[in-house]
Amino acid sequence: LSVIERLARQGAQGVIFGCTEIGLLVPTEMSPLPVFDTAAIHAQDAVTFMLSP
Repeated sequence: LSVIERLARQGAQGVIFGCTEIGLLVPTEMSPLPVFDTAAIHAQDAVTFMLSP
């Protein structure tokens, strides 16, 4: 979380969790920046794809 806070102070506008384990270690609701969790994004897209006609 301290890394995300430092990035925010340096002007970052968001954070990409590119590794599946990071989302388990850092609660997204505690982040001062918008978080894009690639594991969650892939899971949501997989469900959308499987449920589409």
